[in-house]
Amino acid sequence: MPPRTPRLTLPTAMVLLAVSRNYRYGFDISDATGLPSGTVYPVLRRLEEAGLLRSRWEAVETARSEQRPPRRYYTVTGSGTQAVRDAIDRYPTLDRALDRPTPSPEPRPA
Repeated sequence: MPPRTPRLTLPTAMVLLAVSRNYRYGFDISDATGLPSGTVYPVLRRLEEAGLLRSRWEAVETARSEQRPPRRYYTVTGSGTQAVRDAIDRYPTLDRALDRPTPSPEPRPA
């Protein structure tokens, strides 16, 4: 049975848009959307289970060197890209929902 696509509520659409705009981990997404972490993390889990997002854990060494816990980074999948378009169609003001300029993508290790 294929994963069930989550309802496209405004908070779900905001999280999906934030990830598509290079906000990659939970607290960053929470800051960008203004949604509490208690909303963001369940939405991220549902979007990943539905195949709209993919995630990976950063290297423990990277987090240790910055003296913080490891982050789980999210990216939008091909299906998620279509869901972002659907979200923008459904919520025309969604583009203005994020309160910060788009960050640059995370640096890739050499």
